[in-house]
Amino acid sequence: GPTRKMPLTASAMDFFQLFVPDNVLKNMVVQTNMYAKKYQERFGSDDAWIDVTLTEMKAFLGYVISTSIHHCESVLSIWSSGFYSNKSIALIMTQSRFEKILKYFHIVAFRSSQTTHGLYKIQPFLDSLQNGFDSAFKPSQAQVLHEPLIDEDPVFIATCTERELRKRKKRKFSLWVRQCSSTGFICQIYVHLKEGSGADGLDALKNKPQLHSMVAKNLCQNASGKNYIIFTGPSITSLNLFEEFEKQGIYCCGLLSARKSDCTGLPPSMLSNPETPQSRGQYRIRMKGNMSLICWYNKGHFRFLTNAYSPVQQGVIIKRKSGEIPCPLAVEAFAAHLSYICKYDDKYSKYFISHKPNKTWQQVFWFAISIAINNAYILYKMSEAYHVTRYSRAQFGERLVKELLGLEDTSPSH
Repeated sequence: GPTRKMPLTASAMDFFQLFVPDNVLKNMVVQTNMYAKKYQERFGSDDAWIDVTLTEMKAFLGYVISTSIHHCESVLSIWSSGFYSNKSIALIMTQSRFEKILKYFHIVAFRSSQTTHGLYKIQPFLDSLQNGFDSAFKPSQAQVLHEPLIDEDPVFIATCTERELRKRKKRKFSLWVRQCSSTGFICQIYVHLKEGSGADGLDALKNKPQLHSMVAKNLCQNASGKNYIIFTGPSITSLNLFEEFEKQGIYCCGLLSARKSDCTGLPPSMLSNPETPQSRGQYRIRMKGNMSLICWYNKGHFRFLTNAYSPVQQGVIIKRKSGEIPCPLAVEAFAAHLSYICKYDDKYSKYFISHKPNKTWQQVFWFAISIAINNAYILYKMSEAYHVTRYSRAQFGERLVKELLGLEDTSPSH
């Protein structure tokens, strides 16, 4: 749960600033002004530009964040006369001023000579965000490694013409998280860049389990020695990775797939289906030290690799139609924790910012901001302030936007 007690009067902004404090926003102001100056020295002066202030930077963020609640295709539609216009907030800043800030917006204006990392323009922000996640929240023992749902809004996809869809550029990165499976709080973010089709590219990442294990190691670099139980999908699950994690005091439970998983070191007899038909709930087990390979049948064969649960401990899967199906405890635990993450995705993925910039670092930035707001709401729901006001996720987002814009009326619209 939360590591600090927030006051009863804590606002949405107070929770958001646990992760994006004023010093981070002030740095954005400095870097944006530096970039604007450098840009104009190179391409000619821009008479319409004046240096951005902290108040304007907060308003700028507020406008873009508002697209996570109202899901307008372009943030500029706030100033339009169409369906997505928002007269209540459009008066705080003119559209031309917003576009100027959007043009020059930067987190790191200059590339240092030592920098080779593709995310150098956003890495300081990601590091600051990670520090905020670590200091504000203590996760439960059970956590999940996965890719959150950050795809295009299905409403836009349904209304787009084929030509518009073809014009959309594919994302040049994949975003993975380590997530507390009892609260949904995202403890760590890892961004893997698609830097060409080489061995480290995204194309290779989808096909090579060893690259998925690299992602897992990055996500768990702060988890050593804490006896966490990490749940993984088929692309990450492998015997070598789980044995390496066990040496660090990290325990695992993962779903295996003969097609997607790295099955090195696993007995082939357990990876092929038995010839004799099986009844639901039957399972076979093979053990090596603390590691168990479980093959469980339920309208198909499911294989699990774990060193976190004893294979002889009994569990049960409850189905609405067929009632209780017996299974090892590891299978029950895996199903329970993954179903929680599915609920999280259903509830929170629709609140990702819909503004889609062309630059990869800006796409990563807005996804990270979206995750920070979701985390802020989770902390709000666990605080005493929630019992005073009880805002929904949409109302929390609206309140945050109004507070960033400096509007006095911060009550959510119903």
